[in-house]
Amino acid sequence: MDVNQYLGIFLDETREHLENLNAQILNLEQSPEDSDTINEIFRAAHSLKGMAGTMGYKRMQTLTHDMENVFSEIRNGSIKANSNLIDILFQCLDALEEYTNNIQETSDEGTNDNKPLIDQLNAFLNDNKGQKEEASEKEKPEEKKEEASEDAGRHWMDIPIGDPEKHVFAVAREQGKQVYGLDVRVQETCILKAARAFLIYKAVEEKAEIIVCNPSAQDIEDEKFDLEFSLIVVSDNPLEQIIQAAQNVSEIESVTGDVFEVQDVPVKEQGQEDVPAKREETKPAAVSQSNAPAKQNEKKAAKPVVNRTVRVDIEKLDVLMNLVSELIIAKNSLVSASSSEGMTGAGFNEQIEYLESVTTNLHESVMKVRMVPIESVVSKFPRMIRELSKKLDKKMELYMSGEETELDRTVVDEIGDPLMHLLRNSADHGLESAEVRAKRGKPEVGSIFLDAYQDGNNVVIEVRDDGNGIDTEAVKAKAIERGVITPEQGESMTEKDIIGLLFHAGFSTAKQISDVSGRGVGLDVVKSKIESLSGEVEVKSKLGEGSTWIIRLPLTLAIIQALMVIVGGEKYAISLGSIQTIEDISPSEIKLVGNSEVISLRGSVIPLIRLSKELDIASLKSPEDNLIVVIVKKGEKLAGLVVDELMGQQEIVIKSLGRYISKCKIISGATILGDGEVALILDANALI
Repeated sequence: MDVNQYLGIFLDETREHLENLNAQILNLEQSPEDSDTINEIFRAAHSLKGMAGTMGYKRMQTLTHDMENVFSEIRNGSIKANSNLIDILFQCLDALEEYTNNIQETSDEGTNDNKPLIDQLNAFLNDNKGQKEEASEKEKPEEKKEEASEDAGRHWMDIPIGDPEKHVFAVAREQGKQVYGLDVRVQETCILKAARAFLIYKAVEEKAEIIVCNPSAQDIEDEKFDLEFSLIVVSDNPLEQIIQAAQNVSEIESVTGDVFEVQDVPVKEQGQEDVPAKREETKPAAVSQSNAPAKQNEKKAAKPVVNRTVRVDIEKLDVLMNLVSELIIAKNSLVSASSSEGMTGAGFNEQIEYLESVTTNLHESVMKVRMVPIESVVSKFPRMIRELSKKLDKKMELYMSGEETELDRTVVDEIGDPLMHLLRNSADHGLESAEVRAKRGKPEVGSIFLDAYQDGNNVVIEVRDDGNGIDTEAVKAKAIERGVITPEQGESMTEKDIIGLLFHAGFSTAKQISDVSGRGVGLDVVKSKIESLSGEVEVKSKLGEGSTWIIRLPLTLAIIQALMVIVGGEKYAISLGSIQTIEDISPSEIKLVGNSEVISLRGSVIPLIRLSKELDIASLKSPEDNLIVVIVKKGEKLAGLVVDELMGQQEIVIKSLGRYISKCKIISGATILGDGEVALILDANALI
C-alpha cells in the first residue's frame, strides 16, 4: 500500500496530537487526579500510535506504545504522575517531534530508537508497580503466548485443498521451492483487523507467493474473521524469514508456521466451495500493487511534497461559494452590457460598482479562510517556561490571553521564533532572583504575560513581565564597551534610543554565556523577522517594575489598501495602515535641524524624507511649489514623505519581488495596476 499519498494528513494530525499532548501533560502536572485530562492524554497517545503503525513508522509507534502503557496505568490509578515522570514524557514528545520533522524532510522517521527513553518509561512503570506485580505482569504475556500458540497451532492443516492447488505445489517443489503453512493471530486490542491483515499480506508477499488463504480474501476484507487467519505460501526463502516479515507488522500477537505436506490435509470434495487458488484472487482488493517497503527504503533525493493545510469551517466556504456565484452573475451582466448597444454610461457604471462590491467581499472571505488562531504557536510556551524555571532556578508563571486571535497562516508560521526569544529574554534578563524579589516586596513567583488582541487592521502581541525592567545605563555602558556607540553619542541619546541598542546584532548584557542567553542572538532576530512580516516592535520599560515588548503585525500580507502616489513620473504605493495624515506644506515652513529638514506640525517636530532623493529620481515639481507631505508613523515615530502628486486610494495585490532586490529594504514588493503597469510598494517602516 503506497502510504505517501496520506503523508500530508498524517503530519497535520500528528502535530495536532503533539500540541494537545503538550498542553494536557502540563495540566496533568497541576492536577494529577483530573480524569478528563488523563482520558484526553490517553486518547491522543492511542491515536498517535495507531497512525504511526498504519503508516509503517515502527520506532514512532514503539515509543507511543510505551507512553500509552504509562498513561494506561495512570488512568487505572496504579501510579501517580510526578515531576520526574512529566520530565520523561516531555522528552518523549521532543523525540516524537524529531521523528515528525524527519518524516516531513525525508518521508522516513530516521534511525534513532530512543532506547534510553523507552527504558526510563519502563523503569518508572516497574518501580511504581513493585517487584511482585512486575513478576506477575511478566508471566501473563508468557501464558497468553503459550495459549495463543497452542490455540493457533497448525490451523492451516484444516484448509481443504483441491487439485489445482496440488498442481501448483507440485510445480513449486520441482522448481526447488518450499510450501509452508502459516497461522497469524492479531492482538485482541487491535482496532482495524482487516487493515492488519492487508499489511501481513504485503509483508509476506515480499518473501513468498500466497496460494491459499482461510478465511477467504473477501471475508478478511469484510472483517468476517475472529482474531486468526491462515495462509499457505510457496517460497524459496527460509520459513524464519517469512515469519519474521509478518511479525514486523504491529499489533500481531503471534505468527507460527511449518512445512506444508499435501498428504496431511483433507482433499476438497465435489460441491465444496472453491478455495481461491490463484495469487491474484487471494489478494484483498484494497491492497495497492506498489512495493511499499521497497519504496520506503529507497533514498530519495527530492524532499517530499507536503501540503500546508488550513482547516476551514464549512460556513466560510459556503459564503465563498455564494460570492463566486455573484461574481459570475456580475461578469455575465458586464458581457451583456458591452454587447448591448442601448447600454448607457450610468448603467455600465452601476455594473462596475456591483462587481467592485462583490470582489471586496470575496477578498474579505478569502482572508477569513486563510486566518488561523495563534493558539497553535503559543500552546508550546507554557512547557518552555516550566523548563526555563528549572534551568534558571527561578519561580515563574506564564499567563496567556487572546490565543483565539486569528492571523494570516503565513504570519502564524513565522511568528513562533520571535515570541520564543522574547519569552526567554523575560525569563532570563527580566525576572529577578527570588532574593532580590523578596527585598523589593514582590511575590516570590515571577509573572510573564503573553497577550494577543486585534487592533483595527493589525494584531498586537504583547510580552510583559513584572521583573527588573531595562537598566538603560548598563545597556549604554555595555554598548560603549563593545564599540557600538561612542561616549559622546551616548551622552546625547534618549532612553528610547538606548533601548533600541538591544536590537543590535551580537549585543547582549548577560554577564556570562549560558545555553539560555548571552550570545547576543535573539532580539536582532526578533526585529528582522517582524519587519520582514511588515510589522514593528516597540519596547516600554520601567526600572524595577518590568518591561513590555509590543509586536504589531498586519492581519494579512496578500491584499492591502494603499495610497497611490507619483514621484518623478513614476507610480508608487504606500500602505494606508502606516499613513496618519496628508499635509500641504509651504517651502517656508521647512526648518533645518543638524542638516536634516524638519517641519513643525501641531506641536510635533517631524523629519522630512524626500522620496525623489531616496529613490534617485528627479522631482517634477519646482522648489517654490508647495510640498505634498504624507505623514507616516512607525510606533511612536513620525516622518513626512514628500511626493510629487497624489493619485488616490486603491486596493492592491502585493506581488513578491523575490530575492533579486532583497538588499533594497525600502521596497517591500510590487503591484500590477489596472492598465498593466507595475508600481513598486514603499515600506514606510524601512524609510523611517
